Amino acid sequence: MAILLNLETATTNCSVSIAKDGEIIVLKEHNSSNYSHAEQLHVFIEEALREASLSSKDISAIAVSKGPGSYTGLRIGVSAAKGLCFSLDIPLIAIPTLESMAHQVSLDKTSVVIPVLDARRMEVYSAVYDSGYKEIRETRAEVIDATSFADFVEKCKVVIAGNGAEKCKDILTHPNFEFNTGVVPSAKEIAFLSYVKYKNSDFEDVAYFEPYYLKDFVLLQKKKA
Repeated sequence: MAILLNLETATTNCSVSIAKDGEIIVLKEHNSSNYSHAEQLHVFIEEALREASLSSKDISAIAVSKGPGSYTGLRIGVSAAKGLCFSLDIPLIAIPTLESMAHQVSLDKTSVVIPVLDARRMEVYSAVYDSGYKEIRETRAEVIDATSFADFVEKCKVVIAGNGAEKCKDILTHPNFEFNTGVVPSAKEIAFLSYVKYKNSDFEDVAYFEPYYLKDFVLLQKKKA
């Protein structure tokens, strides 16, 4: 039996789940534009363990959403995951944020899903997954224009999912596009994905693992008056 603690902090949703053999026992999450992860993450972990009637010593491994996403959010989640792995001497599992988002969308056999996270201006982080949730185009940071994802939308229905879908609506006008702005990264979807990796002993090096930022962190300064 595998008890996995799953952490998702890549976006505005601070999310924690505990799962047994891939099945959710407890899910604690709060989606706030204030990015309250620093205050809430460890509280959620403690509350989830208590609600599951477990202690930290019962956890078999820690899984964390590795990005792309918010620089600060990813740092908080990964730092917490690594700290727990070190202190408990258990494995670390990393789940691509966009992959977990893709699993929130139900697809027919000919459709693809493109999870998109809002980046700066008209840019999004995106990847493309087929109806079996296999990645068929790697994660990229890209500026959305009228030709974006043309190779896919000419052949089948394409579901654009995530908070980056809002900025795509007015630009991607092909009738094969569908938009789902309600998809938010969550530890709920990480539960099954982390269990698959756990069974395959697909673990990270706790000492050297870093989040997948995709782009360098840019500190925006206020304009001088």
